[in-house]
Amino acid sequence: MRFQLRQNWLSWGDSYVVKDEAGRELLHVQGAGFTWGNQLTIRESNGLELAEIKQIVFSWGPTYEIYRNGVLAARMTKELFTFFRCRFSIDVPGPNDLVAEGDFWQYEFAIRRGGELVATVSKQWFTWTDAYGVEVAPREDTLLVLACAVVIDCCCHGNRSD
Repeated sequence: MRFQLRQNWLSWGDSYVVKDEAGRELLHVQGAGFTWGNQLTIRESNGLELAEIKQIVFSWGPTYEIYRNGVLAARMTKELFTFFRCRFSIDVPGPNDLVAEGDFWQYEFAIRRGGELVATVSKQWFTWTDAYGVEVAPREDTLLVLACAVVIDCCCHGNRSD
């Protein structure tokens, strides 16, 4: 499945909209202002909260936790000492850990589980705001992948010093 993740322009805090291939708005991601670290909420168009993303402020390297219904779904950490690539470890409960690895420019990311491609995240060029094409393999956790794409943007292309 393909999605477009686009950051809203002139928003208070990080804010995104997720659209499907047909251009229908599916999800809204809204960041909270005036917090220690990033805190974002992913909601359906009708307002139903699906997930929360919280930055762990005092950690070794940028670290985010993704929650569903108050339960930790994943912990995503940007690895600090990688050469010529940007890399994130995505620790999910159980044996299904993921790795997101980007190119030198941090514009193309592949998310893999044990070497198997789960999703791709591609930053789009020549847009006013950050925008990404996200392609998720069949039978994969779409919401988790989209949350990971938000974290990638916050760490790699945000205006903060992560």
